[in-house]
Amino acid sequence: MHVVIVGAGVGGLGAAYELVRAGHTVALYEASDELGGQVRTFEIGGGRIESFYHHLFRSDTVVTALIHELGLGGDIEWIDSKVGFMTDGRIFPFVSAMDLLRYTPVSLPTRVRLGLAALWLRAQSDWKRYEGMRARDWIVRYVGREAYDRVWGALLRAKFGAHAEDVAMVWFWGKIYLRFASRPGGVLAREQLGYLRGSFGRLVDALAAAVRARGGTLETSAPVAAVLTEGGRARGVRLASGETVAADAVIATVPSGVFVRLVPGLDAEYAALLQRVEYQWATVLVLALDRPLSSIYWLTVTEADCPFVVAVEQTNFRPPAEYGGQHVVYFSNYADPGDPIVDEDAEQVLARYEPYIRRINPAFDRGWIRGTWLFKDRAGQPIVHARYHELIPPLRTPTAGLYLANTTQIYPEDRGQNYAIRLGQRVARLAIADGLAMADTAAETGAGAPPQ
Repeated sequence: MHVVIVGAGVGGLGAAYELVRAGHTVALYEASDELGGQVRTFEIGGGRIESFYHHLFRSDTVVTALIHELGLGGDIEWIDSKVGFMTDGRIFPFVSAMDLLRYTPVSLPTRVRLGLAALWLRAQSDWKRYEGMRARDWIVRYVGREAYDRVWGALLRAKFGAHAEDVAMVWFWGKIYLRFASRPGGVLAREQLGYLRGSFGRLVDALAAAVRARGGTLETSAPVAAVLTEGGRARGVRLASGETVAADAVIATVPSGVFVRLVPGLDAEYAALLQRVEYQWATVLVLALDRPLSSIYWLTVTEADCPFVVAVEQTNFRPPAEYGGQHVVYFSNYADPGDPIVDEDAEQVLARYEPYIRRINPAFDRGWIRGTWLFKDRAGQPIVHARYHELIPPLRTPTAGLYLANTTQIYPEDRGQNYAIRLGQRVARLAIADGLAMADTAAETGAGAPPQ
């Protein structure tokens, strides 16, 4: 087959690699000027770093296996994480069971119940038992109102804002289950997180090189204007440049709203399903500092008035020497369309964040700053509400030979490069299987045979 892929995030690249390995021809088109999607990188102090922070969990077996297959496995480092909560102006480390017992913003009985609930969820591999249930309801019933109001509910509100009350229990289960899976010595051990030395941009580069080495083509700054269909079947794409590219199958890895616009005449029921999913913007303010901000890598902020969800201090995970001796901090936020941050620039966001950065370190001063960047993704996070499972579109669209694979279909897990790559592999295998079935049918019926 000749397959066109729209979108060069790691899902699209993973699909392309799966297809060329199986002997098919691939042409991949990316609208932006670089590959990688949410795993794209930039430079700080001569070192590459992700625009949106990334690490691996021990449960991320798909991406880990792929990194090894591409010859980079020796550069994966597993590092003890440094996790903490900021509550009531204080930073509380959260790296062991004892740290939970020291979390004094909630009562001792609540601390014990939080620990027991986390252990219970880690033991539950059947996530379907929580289908259709709201996380809020489960937490309040089994862990208590204080646990919801002060800890887990605060995390849901920080992540999903006004949608927090309706977040799916399955999504919450996944967060707890996978975090404990990164404790190689059991639930009482410290969490370990993985990183690819030199950034995950090296994985993007290796995937692109492997696809090209097997005859695939990858083009950036090449937006697709429309998917071409005829007789109920995908026939290729038309690029914004006006060029048309014929194909036996088309795989789109773009957000659902973009996909609807790309496919004139898309089945109305399928299009309506896609348009029912709501997205939040993912926004990240990145600061390069001349000194550390804190001693924590992943600092979750539970204070309701704070405009960012977490402060991720990369250089409490990786050595500052990798970034020219500078200390790098991400300030992450998720926002609904219409939130002021959607239209703000880096200076405006920094001005709003500055008082809250001083809560982390009262000595913080703008004189520490050596670089400022702001990154945004309008389809950063689907809102996974309690009935979300009813809205997940199938990978195979009603148009034959046309497939969709994006973050709305990563369920029950949350978005991440491991699951994006897994989804890309799945949709590629589905397209291959459909192509083989069509070829077998044509052979049996004589369709496509030369005239006698």
